[in-house]
Amino acid sequence: MTPVIESEEHKALRSAVAALGKRYGRDYLTRTVAEGKPLTELWSEAGKLGYLGVNLPEERGGGGGGITELSIVLEELGAAGSPLLMLVVSPAICGTVISRFGTEEQKRTWLPGLADGTRLMAFGITEPDAGSNSHRITTTARRDGTDWLLTGRKVFISGVDMADAVLIVGRTEDARTGRLKPCLFIVPTDAEGFQKHPIDMELSAAEKQFELVLDDVRLPADALVGDEDAGLLQLFAGLNPERIMTAAFAIGMGRYALSKAIEYARDRTVWKAPIGAHQAIAHPLAQAHIDLELARLMMQKAAHLYDAGDDIGAGEAANMAKYAAGEACVKAVDQAVHTLGGNGLTREFGLASLITAARVARIAPVSREMILNYVSHQTLGLPKSY
Repeated sequence: MTPVIESEEHKALRSAVAALGKRYGRDYLTRTVAEGKPLTELWSEAGKLGYLGVNLPEERGGGGGGITELSIVLEELGAAGSPLLMLVVSPAICGTVISRFGTEEQKRTWLPGLADGTRLMAFGITEPDAGSNSHRITTTARRDGTDWLLTGRKVFISGVDMADAVLIVGRTEDARTGRLKPCLFIVPTDAEGFQKHPIDMELSAAEKQFELVLDDVRLPADALVGDEDAGLLQLFAGLNPERIMTAAFAIGMGRYALSKAIEYARDRTVWKAPIGAHQAIAHPLAQAHIDLELARLMMQKAAHLYDAGDDIGAGEAANMAKYAAGEACVKAVDQAVHTLGGNGLTREFGLASLITAARVARIAPVSREMILNYVSHQTLGLPKSY
């Protein structure tokens, strides 16, 4: 049985990553975003220290841990104010899929670089006309001799400008209609026919969003990851870690906002006493802390189930964790801003930008409504309306 309380090794990892995050902090992230640059220094140092690949196999340069350990890394960086969104994508989704289903050559080529941060892979599943319905994916792979030709469009793909390749979710030509039969391809970002177009986002982040156009991109046979007939298993091997890591991202962000509010409530004095002495301030902050802790417990459950090989159990828990963390994060950020009043909207305190950022955890990679659909259908056994 896995203990509910974290092991000493996990506590040590959490402490070490927190120290790294503190050396960079929110000021580093804010300054780097303002300059329009990626978080290269933090990413590189985290890679050298072994944190980026903590979930990947030791024989491939990783730490030999799992999503449990990687979620600790992302949560603590987020709690320090400098989360790395591409942790969700490169080692968690792409690294996991390749380590579980990739060929020996794919593992040898990609995993060491993903582990130490010298290589980066993006993930492309979302399409303009599919939205939350991944069964409507139309990006199609067709055979041309021993090669594949890949055609389609993707949107809201993170970090393509920094990536060496994108793990693209498509479907084979004989599966353009009917049941989803996904297939996954490693597509180099310099491949002929591969185009990326930045999406103009109001959300300020170091990781840019892109639309991809794939126009008969020719790929060798060995670009296919795993078996083209076992695509759903391979796809969900990446989507469950994605949800768990999104929960870690949200919990870290919520913890950062809450810590700023607590610090302010302790020091800000009005009517002779610190404002944190008043229950109208203290109780909502206490509720926000409770919600974040509960979300973390579900995230830990999901991570442990996934690392134990229980993909079905992890699917339910990962969706619940992502939902709970998204809600807790939005509430924590809102309450933190409210605690600071007008100061909560100033650049000096750095909370206002989190109002928009926190919403991402409710929307991506799957909306909270779709998670409620999943739980009502898969867990409760209620009928579908669609």
